[in-house]
This record gives sequence, C-alpha cells and structure tokens, in this order.
Amino acid sequence: MTDRRPLRFNAFAMHTNSHIQHGQWRRPDAGQVDFEDVNLWIKLAKTLEAAKFDALFLADVTGVYGDADADFDIYIKEGLQIPSHDPLVLASALATHTEHLGLAITSNVVQQHPFNFARQISTLDHLSRGRLAWNIVTGLQDNGARNFGLPRLTDHTERYAWAEEYVDLTFKLWEGSWDDGALLKDRAGNYSDPAKIHKINHSSARYEVQGPHLVSPSPQRTPVLYQAGSSKSGREFAARNAEAVFIIAPTPELARQQITETRELAVAAGRRPEDITFYQGLSFIIGATEEEALAKAAEYEKYVSVEGYLAHIALVDKTGRVYDPKTPLKDVDTNTAKGFGEWVSKAVTDREPLVEDIAYLISRNTRIVGTPEQIADALELWQAAGVDGINVVNWVLPGSFEEFADLVLPVLRERGLAQSEYAPGTLREKLFGYAQLNERHPAARYRGAFAEEVQEELAPTTA
Repeated sequence: MTDRRPLRFNAFAMHTNSHIQHGQWRRPDAGQVDFEDVNLWIKLAKTLEAAKFDALFLADVTGVYGDADADFDIYIKEGLQIPSHDPLVLASALATHTEHLGLAITSNVVQQHPFNFARQISTLDHLSRGRLAWNIVTGLQDNGARNFGLPRLTDHTERYAWAEEYVDLTFKLWEGSWDDGALLKDRAGNYSDPAKIHKINHSSARYEVQGPHLVSPSPQRTPVLYQAGSSKSGREFAARNAEAVFIIAPTPELARQQITETRELAVAAGRRPEDITFYQGLSFIIGATEEEALAKAAEYEKYVSVEGYLAHIALVDKTGRVYDPKTPLKDVDTNTAKGFGEWVSKAVTDREPLVEDIAYLISRNTRIVGTPEQIADALELWQAAGVDGINVVNWVLPGSFEEFADLVLPVLRERGLAQSEYAPGTLREKLFGYAQLNERHPAARYRGAFAEEVQEELAPTTA
C-alpha cells in the first residue's frame, strides 16, 4: 500500500442502446438492448456504489448525427443513440436507490430555458442530498439545433458565448437569489425570510429572467460542473467554469499537454490549477492472462459495427450517406475524413487504407487490453501525465462495469490508486473537500449580490 493519491472513477454511459462502442449490443450478454428498463440501471447504480465509483456519468444528445437533410436509416438500424431517453429523469429514479454515488447528467444549453433547468437541477440536488453534477454541452448536431427552432447548428464560437450567458444566469439563480439562512421553517413565524430572497432581474439579448429562484438552496447550490470541450473555445470555457473536464487524449503525453494548457488558462482566469480535475475516457478488456485478454479483444471485434462508427463521426458523402466501408480512403471527399487520413496512414502501411480502417481504429482508440495488473500499470502512466480520474467507457451493460469492479479495482486499491470508502457529504465534498463552489469560481461573485442594500450601492447616481 502506498500513500499515492487515488484516481477518481466515473462510469460513462448513456440512456440509449448504442452509445460509443457500436455493434456490441448484438452480443448475447449486452443488457443495453433493454436500456428502457429502469431495473437495469438500478442494478448498475447499486453495483457502482458497492464498488465505490465516484459517479455515473450520463451522456446525451438532442438529435441524430450527420446531415440534417439526409436520411437517417443507419442510426435507426444501429440503434445509434436513437432511441435515447432523458438522463435527468433517469437520475431522479436512481437518486432514490443510492446514497453516495454521484449522478452526472448532460444537458445542452439550447434544449431548455435556464430558469426551468436551474429549478430541476436544484430539486434533484435536494432529492439526492447533494450528489448532482451537470455536464455542460453546446451541441454537435444540426438536427438537434433544428429540434429547438434553429435553422442550423450555431457557429462554434457563438455556441460558447451562449453557454457563458446560460451558466451565468443559472449561477445567479443558484448562488445569488437566496441568501444563507433564508429558509426558516419557523412554525411560530415565517417559513422563509423575505429579506433574504431576491429577484435577479437578468436581461440580455437571449433571456429575460426576473426571479427569484423558486427552489431554496440545495446542498451544493450549484451542481458539480463537468465540461468536455477540447477546442480553443472549449478549453477557455472550461478554464473559467469547469470543475471536472472530460478528455479523450490518444496518449498520456497528449493528455499532459491539454491538461497543462487548460490549467494555465484557469490561472489566468483567477483560479488555481487544482480547481479543475481531468478525467480521461478509457475502455478496458480484461483477462486473467494477457493471452485471454487478447482473445477477448478479438471476440469483441467480431461485433464491431463499421457502419455504426462511421455514422457516429458523420463520415458521409455529398448525398449525406455513410461511405461504403470498402471505399479506399484516398477516394473519400469529405471534411470529416481529413482529420483521420494521417492517423490511418500511420497505422496501415502494408496496403491501401480503407474507410473501414477508421472504424476499427476508433474502436481500439483509448482501449486498454490486459490483465488487471497490466491495466493498473497503464493507469499509473495516465496519472503521472496529470490525469485525476477515469471515465470508464463500457462495451456492454452491466458486464463491463461489473468486470472492472471485480477484477481491476481490487488491484488498484492495493496500489493506492482507488478509494476504499466514500468520504462523507455532498459529491463536491467527496471530490474536493468543500460543499459549495469555492470563492475563486466566477459564480461566487453572486453571493449576496442581489440584496437590497447591495443593489442600492450599485445603482447609478444622477447629477
């Protein structure tokens, strides 16, 4: 046993049939084909909590991938994130069956008005006794944008400007609308103190919100804030707002670069490097011996859906159809493929690379195959690169997480790389040691900012 710092572990999943590892739902042990059954998720949540996972991290989308005007048959046939169900509703159910497990939900800033979203999150943070996290996303699909009345996906930079305003408004509601001590529950007097509850009077081009927030302060006030953007705009947004950043770096060294850059941006924004933690997405194929693990990997690859992976990255021709897997990569004419050309050419050197090679490389990317000891060795390298935690990507539900819990976590605990017990308190307390956002976070400026006396001080004077 060592005194090294334990890694954090999230179970990364989605309330759908085919999330990331496309085609695996066809395996006989794949429970995700019945993802709509809440009992699957209740069992999984209890398994994760018994194994001391930090959180169940639920991804989400608001539309189908690819060209919004093209047919979407491939997504339907593959069950590729359609049908998909609302993660917030699922988290509500799981909150009543768990005590410590964090519940991280994804919500796009386009899909819901911030006033109602803030109310739902505060309610669920109350019901879970402070175990909520919000993965802030700006959207990836044109179809998703059209589902909420937009003609197309908003420009990338503009989406992050939108996200800045959205989170700023929710911060006002969560942190500023109710002062500490506003909720009295005094049976002989008032239920709440009107002097400590305030309207926020937010006014902007997108939103007019008077307030007050309708929910009393939840245990965390603001949920733990996740973010997954790797672009320049995404990293800058994370540096200002995120507490946990999800990365999918292909190597530990590239992870180190991204982590260093983002932490430098956080310092420039008035925060500390340790105010942001980083979670690398990895999948695992585990065997008692290396040979067994490699044999299992070969079996997994029999179920790989080439069409599913290609559809997920929207590798489509000018008609919007996914390329035939046997198409030589040199014949592909799409902006999507340009980023994959060099990657594939380095991996396939003995013949002409084909479109299907992209799918197989994606399925193997950030995949660790080996014994529990070999996996632990690999995770030590990721931690040395600055990674704080792992988003464990599943192949099948619930088996991938059960295997990781039963076979890998005991080895990690022996090395001091995984926690043996939960810390008390809210999710933020378990992760960071404090219940609410620290004073360096931009949301902290709204604490006490809407009190009447403060507003009078801020009001413009007249000559």
